[in-house]
Amino acid sequence: MGKIIAIANQKGGVGKTTTAINLAASLAVLECKTLLVDADPQANSTSGLGINPKDVTKSIYECMVDGVPPQEAIAKNELKYLDILPSHIDLVGAEVEMVSIAQREEKMKTALAKIKDQYDFIIIDCSPSLGLITINSLTAADSVIIPVQCEYFALEGLGKLLNTIKIIQTRLNPKLEIEGILLTLYDSRTSLGNQVVEEVRTHFKNIAFQTIIPRNVKLSESPSFGLPAIVHDAESKGAISYLNLAHEILDKNGFAK
Repeated sequence: MGKIIAIANQKGGVGKTTTAINLAASLAVLECKTLLVDADPQANSTSGLGINPKDVTKSIYECMVDGVPPQEAIAKNELKYLDILPSHIDLVGAEVEMVSIAQREEKMKTALAKIKDQYDFIIIDCSPSLGLITINSLTAADSVIIPVQCEYFALEGLGKLLNTIKIIQTRLNPKLEIEGILLTLYDSRTSLGNQVVEEVRTHFKNIAFQTIIPRNVKLSESPSFGLPAIVHDAESKGAISYLNLAHEILDKNGFAK
C-alpha cells in the first residue's frame, strides 16, 4: 500500500511544484514506484514532465468529477518508475461543480484508493490556495510536506495552513500527518536566508527537514525542457538536494534504498 504525500502551501512562489516534480523524480530514480498527481489547474507539474496540458483528454478533473478510473488518465514518463496523473485547466471549474455533490471533500481520496496499492509513493502537487481541490488533496493524503521559502514573510500564512490541516485532521482525515516543513529557495550568501533557516529550525525543530533546497538555475530551467532536474542535470546542486530529500523521506518511512 503506497503512501500519499501532498505538497501544499497556499502561498505562491514557494517552490511547491518544483518540489513535487523533483521529489517524485528522485524517488523514481531510487526505484520507488511513484505517481505524481497534478492537482493544480495551472498544470505546471504536467508541463514540467513534458506533457502539453492542451493534449490531455483525461485528467484528475475527470477522475474527481466524472468518476473516470485513474488508470485511464495516467501517463507514462521516460523515468521507468515515474507516472503522472495530469491536470487540465478544466480543474478550475471543479470546485464550482462539486459544491452540491455529497462527500465532495473525498472525491480525490476515492479516485486514488483505486490505484494506491500500485505505488510506493503518490505525490500530490496542490494548487496555491486552501480551496476545495486542496482540501480534497489533504483528505486523500497520509501526510503533507509544506515548502517554506527562505525569504521575508516566509512564515506568513503558515499558521493559517497549519490551522486548516488541524481542521482536516479533526473532521475529514484524522490520520493526516505533517511529513515535514521544507526550506526552499535558500541563498547562503544572504543573512536573511540564514535567519529564516534559524527561525524555522527553532520553531519547528521536530518537523523541519534537514535537507534545504537552494536557489539553483538548473531547477528553474529544467521545466522548460519538460524534465525534472535529475534528468536535466543530475550533478546540479538542485538535483542533489532533492535526491537527499528523497533519501530523508525513505529513511523516515522505513524504506531501505
